Amino acid sequence: MENDLAYNTKHGAPAGKETDSKNNGSAVTEQWDSEIKPNTNLFNLHIKEVWQYRDLLMLLVRRDFVSFYKQTIFGPLWFFIQPIFTTVIFTFVFARMAGIGTDGVPAPLFYLTGTIAWNYFAECLTKTSTVFKDNASIFGKVYFPRLIMPLSIVLSNLVKFSVQFLLFVGMLLWFMIIKGKPVHPNEFVLLFPIIILLMALQGLGWGLIITALTNKYRDLAFLVTFGIQLAMYATPIIYPLSTITDPFYKKILTLNPLTGLIETFRYGFLNKGQFYSFAFAYSVIVSLVVLLLGIFIFNKVEKNFVDTV
Repeated sequence: MENDLAYNTKHGAPAGKETDSKNNGSAVTEQWDSEIKPNTNLFNLHIKEVWQYRDLLMLLVRRDFVSFYKQTIFGPLWFFIQPIFTTVIFTFVFARMAGIGTDGVPAPLFYLTGTIAWNYFAECLTKTSTVFKDNASIFGKVYFPRLIMPLSIVLSNLVKFSVQFLLFVGMLLWFMIIKGKPVHPNEFVLLFPIIILLMALQGLGWGLIITALTNKYRDLAFLVTFGIQLAMYATPIIYPLSTITDPFYKKILTLNPLTGLIETFRYGFLNKGQFYSFAFAYSVIVSLVVLLLGIFIFNKVEKNFVDTV
């Protein structure tokens, strides 16, 4: 690999070169694979190193699938079973029994949209939040960019989301063509890649912060499991934001950085509801801030986490 130019103080020659006295002082070039040097930038993403270890990243993504579904009966069918069962229960409890409105969207389609989006964020966060503890044995034996582990979690969950998204597209076409419901995508569907990216950044950022803190305070691991369930009800998953009539509570829900993303996701694909420009812009800002803060804390803690894990 290429390395930054450093200077050999003994010979006065660039690093990677050394003076050969038997060769009339001519410089002989030496090649090496890596250079050990201090990490001085706590916001460094180590993009170059991550790219060099991209094969390991793909292997870890594959490992997540194989290890999770290898000894299951239904295997990858759980990708479909989980959101379908959740949608059925939400439809029965919240739409039929509680009578909560869905902005004119068929209830199964409305709940499936929120479910697959929320599951992607929640799994990125929960699995990243324990990455130090779950992989302590690997981190202590061999060197590789530590960011590889949380990135593999985000990518493996993205594959799972993609499969569930196909289920959503199939249901959308069913209600559009077979049922003749007035639901269809609009121009805001073009924001879909940005929405998924921002959800991934938020899940990664919050997960990096929590995994760094749980390295020292183990109680946070229990708080994450409990808190992620409560956070779903503070996000417009089972209700649209338009049903909140009280201005104070509506403002509180808008401050949830996922509100703008999920509402835009629904509005873009279903053409029902409303695009909240402030909520979406707020989500963009929070996603970037959380990611930078997570990288800062992660880079600071990874130097000595093996001593305390």
